[in-house]
Amino acid sequence: MNNRRVGLLGATSLVGECLQQQLVQQQWQIVAFSRRAQVSNNAAISWLQLDGLPLETGHSTVDNIPDWICTAPLWVLPRYFDMMLKLGARRIVALSSTSRYSKTASPDTSEQRIAQQLIAGEEALHTWATQHSITWIVLRPTLIYGHGRDKNITEIARFILRFGFFPVLGSARGLRQPIHVDDVAAACCSAISVEEAGNRAYDLSGGETLTYRDMVIRIFEALGSRPRIFSIPLWLFHLALQGLRWLPRYRHWTSAMAQRMNQDLIFDCADAQQDLHFSPRSFKLAPRDLPSQN
Repeated sequence: MNNRRVGLLGATSLVGECLQQQLVQQQWQIVAFSRRAQVSNNAAISWLQLDGLPLETGHSTVDNIPDWICTAPLWVLPRYFDMMLKLGARRIVALSSTSRYSKTASPDTSEQRIAQQLIAGEEALHTWATQHSITWIVLRPTLIYGHGRDKNITEIARFILRFGFFPVLGSARGLRQPIHVDDVAAACCSAISVEEAGNRAYDLSGGETLTYRDMVIRIFEALGSRPRIFSIPLWLFHLALQGLRWLPRYRHWTSAMAQRMNQDLIFDCADAQQDLHFSPRSFKLAPRDLPSQN
């Protein structure tokens, strides 16, 4: 039985919520942090607001949290270094992204900014943890999907449900390795538990490599629809995006996203498989991984 306590930053994120379930199953005591008031229905989870005020009674004062997992955006983590240090941090697992590689040279300045924030966040964690002899692990997942709540596969599915087709740039033969959110959460659980692993970063990829076009075809099939994929030139993407951005859901779509459809975004997760016993599933969409069609 595991009686250790783990601090969870980003507990209300998609990965954070999946992680809560897995940590409870592994009999961890979780101290979950949120910017807003939360109520726990599980005795294994206690909530604290990030201003430090306890949100529920029935739990002892939080005074020793040696293990930490951060699924919040990595660039906000340095704000909480002092808090974690005061609460006895000795090991921390933080979620980054392979976007630190794929978006560094993006023609879109907002995507470049994200890549730089991820890189800076990783460097800040490494520096701080080394200074205080804290073991650190950074996990960099690829394209996360699952539970109908991600901003990747789910957004493609929503587009298909709304318009009945999906546009791609050229052949859309760039390779992808979509990773299920439950597998990302499982990697976090392993990283916080396997004491032999530490002080390094791991790339996490899904268990199957397929082209962007084939990935979209799988989404059509999961929705029970005949694939209708139209190849369009970049200038038409620019024009279409100008119209789509009037809709709040598509304001973050960029032409850089279209250009990456023909770029290979594949990463080697052999080290994570060896050190963290990481075993990701193939890309198969279950009904719960799709948005509601009501």
